[in-house]
Amino acid sequence: MAVRLRRLEREFGDDLCVEWRSFLLRPRPSPDRDLEKFRAYTRGWSRIGSDPDAPEFRVWQGDAGPPSHSIPAHQLAKAAALVGPEAFDAIHDRLLRAYFGESQDVTDPDTQLALWRDVALPADAIAAREDPALVRQIIDEHNEAIRIGVNGVPAVRLAENDIAIVGAQPIETYRRWIQRRLEADPNAAATPSA
Repeated sequence: MAVRLRRLEREFGDDLCVEWRSFLLRPRPSPDRDLEKFRAYTRGWSRIGSDPDAPEFRVWQGDAGPPSHSIPAHQLAKAAALVGPEAFDAIHDRLLRAYFGESQDVTDPDTQLALWRDVALPADAIAAREDPALVRQIIDEHNEAIRIGVNGVPAVRLAENDIAIVGAQPIETYRRWIQRRLEADPNAAATPSA
């Protein structure tokens, strides 16, 4: 999804601005998640990983527990966004690769610190992930998504549109949606939220 949206940002230039927002697949901690059940769940990632522009997806490897819930990864991404858009893109990509391709528990504080260092973000800026305002923002964004009917990821909607496309779609689907919006209102830049 991220790869497709970034391609579309390059293609549409100033007419498209992607705003990443939070949706929590696991809003509450579940410290006793069954590793084997989770490993079986990740076998479904192979279908997604077979798409031509998909990043690496692999069945969960090793004995590291699966992430306990979604909020910590969103906190890390929001903290990086405070540094700047390039910092957000870097940590967002790194989180996705760590989770889907490297079987890392992205809720673990030590793992998060290592990922932060991997993308060379300012050491002191990671502390922002603990800001209660970021958690409120994450919860508010999640609740807004639920209000418009989002029930999974990825989900994409255009700004000022209460309809979201849920589930990974071919890039052409997103491209047509954006083009129609721009044709209907040439003065409005399309701002999909993902």
